[in-house]
This record gives sequence, structure tokens and C-alpha cells, in this order.
Amino acid sequence: MKKIIALIPLIFITIFSFAQKADKIINVAEVLRIVSFLASDEMRGRKTGTPEIDKAADFIAAEFKNYGLKPLGALSTFKQSFTNVRTKFLSAKAIVDTSTIEENNIIAISTDSLIKITEKSGYKKVVIGNPENLLLRAEEILNAKQNQIVLVNSFFVNEFKKLKRFKRDGIKTDYSVVFMLTNNIADKYDIEIKNKISATNYANVVGVLPGKKNNNEMVVFSGHYDHLGVGKPSATGDSIYNGANDDAAGTTAMMMLANYFSTLKNNERTLVFVAFTAEEIGGFGSQYFSKNIDADNVVAMFNIEMIGTESKWGKNSAYITGFEKSDFGKILQNNLSGSAFRFEPDPYPKENLFYRSDNATLAALGVPAHTISTSKMDNEPTYHKQSDDIASIDVNNMAEIIKAIAISSKSIVSGKDTPSRVEKK
Repeated sequence: MKKIIALIPLIFITIFSFAQKADKIINVAEVLRIVSFLASDEMRGRKTGTPEIDKAADFIAAEFKNYGLKPLGALSTFKQSFTNVRTKFLSAKAIVDTSTIEENNIIAISTDSLIKITEKSGYKKVVIGNPENLLLRAEEILNAKQNQIVLVNSFFVNEFKKLKRFKRDGIKTDYSVVFMLTNNIADKYDIEIKNKISATNYANVVGVLPGKKNNNEMVVFSGHYDHLGVGKPSATGDSIYNGANDDAAGTTAMMMLANYFSTLKNNERTLVFVAFTAEEIGGFGSQYFSKNIDADNVVAMFNIEMIGTESKWGKNSAYITGFEKSDFGKILQNNLSGSAFRFEPDPYPKENLFYRSDNATLAALGVPAHTISTSKMDNEPTYHKQSDDIASIDVNNMAEIIKAIAISSKSIVSGKDTPSRVEKK
């Protein structure tokens, strides 16, 4: 009992010490400086594929350099570049054995402009027949990420049309999967498919603070820096979707946490700070990042999304998506014990927020990857509107939220706590 009583002052001293350090580095003036730049009219809504989002990326990279961070892995810069492609179907010809397949019974999932396939091309042949679940089977086939010819029994004529939903913009791949609706399962075929491919170069911005001891274990802090760009003028004449809350606020938090931890220099685990691109058009930035990092070595992910307004509980509070999926949230709550700040479980379960932000891809790989937010998803007046500008942001409350994230993450950063893994999807 004496030992327990003696520990109580130590706990409060530790929290107070961390809070003092956070106050010096994480302050309202710095919050305002960063979020004002990212959400300025000059950035014109930071739409992917525009010169303005490139300016935002350069700004974030320059800040990372000032913080003393390192590029990720073998990258020579802070930009993790990749190509996003849009595929427009032009034509298809296919003969299986001696049977000609109608064009509307051919679906190609590919980022190649020309696909020519015969039985000598090395494609794996897959046959799907009754009573399999076509869509689930198609998911498994696509997840194999290899060249495949898929012959789908005509029993699935209605479900086959739904396979077209898999045809969307995405990261360039080095494999093609061709689905054909036919009862002919012969081993002889001659296929030619033409697509129109348009490519756009995107870039995440990633900085690394190596760990002192457990440098192979990573903790990720993230936010997405893209938004919707410029649209039709609103009733007030404003045409710019500034995205101050969504998600210049989260990106600002991530950057300030990078400054905070790089100043302390006491992280036992390696910390990875990433500004994701292309979240608004399909989460392609986080998908690419997840494919190029070892998910088994990521012990936690703090994804920060829309923290510029008060939560439903008011100031000094935020919620954690997927709270019940790991003990990540409980660890954060425990580290904030005795403080004025509170983290709560996601109050909007019907919105499925856990799989609607950049944490989703790593979470699907088993990482305790959670999003921290304050957005009132049942009534957030500026969400995806031109009114989401700097005037709508509570920078004082934002500063307190960022401090709370810094303090609550300390035992994970130090290696003392390791959150339980999320069930893989």
C-alpha cells in the first residue's frame, strides 16, 4: 500500500512533465501558422493532381527537414511518389476454343492499354461455377495479384454485371485479370482487350524518426493533406473547398507531433509521420503506403482526421474509431488519467468510420490502426463544403487535442505498451 501511495505523486509528476514539454512545442501560434497555410485560398483546395497540392507537399517536406526527420527506407526524399491510373475500356475480342465471347461478357481488371492473351501467355486459368459466391470469389482472385483468366459460368449472368464495380481508378499494377461469362472451359483461347489509360503522379510525404532501441518497431502518425479543390460557387460566391478541418487540421497535428517527438528525442520505437494524398478520391495514398511497409512491424497507427471543431462532448475531448477492436483506446485513456482531456469510443457506429479513413488499409492487415477525430458526423455543418475554411477552426481546442495525443501516446512510443492486434480482413 505504501508503494502504491508513493507512486501516485510520481504519476502526476510524469503527466505534468510531459504536459509542460508539450506546451512549449505545441502551441496555438504554431497550429495557426501551419493550418492557415494548408487551408489558404492560395492552395485552392489541395486537389490531387494539381500544382497546389504539390506546393502543399513541398511545404510539409520542408517542415520535416527542419524537424530533422529522415526519408522512409531507401527513398532519397520525403516524397513517396506513385502513379495512379484511370482505365477506360475501349474494345474486347475473345475466342474460347471456337466460341466467340460477346464484348459485354468480358471484364478486364488491368492498368495496361493493350492485353493480348493466348493459352501460351502463362495466365492461370480459373473456373467459377455454381454454387460459388461470385463476388467473394472474385475478391480472392484479385487479391492473388497475378495474371489470370477467369471463366464464369453463365448461371451468374446477373451477378456478372456487378463485377464491373471492381473497375475503378487505382495504383498501377503489373498483372491483369480477365473475367469472361461462358460455359466453355477449354484450354485454348485468343483474347485482345484495348483500354485507354491516363496516368497521374501522386505523392505521400513521409518522414521518419528512428527509434533508439526498438527501431524495427514502428508507430505511425498520419493525416491526409488532399481535399476537393475548386467547384461551383456557393451562395456566398466562394468556390474553394479549403478543407481546413478536412484534413488540414489532421495534417497540422501530425506535423506538430513530428516536431514534438523530434525535439524530445526519447522515442524507443521508430516513429513514421505521413501526410497521405488521394484520400478523398479513394484512399490511394494510404493504400500505396501500406503496400510498401511491413505491417507486421507497425505496432500502432494514430490517424488524425478532422479535429478542428469541438466534439459532441465539447472541448478537451475526441473519439477513437474502432475502439472495441483493440486496446489502443484504453492505453490512451490510461495515459491521460488525471488530466482534463478525455478520449471516447466512436459515437457514430452506423457511419462505419473505422473503414472510411486512411487507417483502414493497415487495419485490414491487422495493425491497431485507429482514427482520432472530433467531427460530428451526424451534424458537421462544414463537411465537404466551401465553408470549411480557417474561420471555422477552433485552433485553441486543436492545440489541446494535439497535446493530448502526444501525452497519451507516450507509453506506445517508449515501447512500454503494445496495443493488441486488430482482426485481419
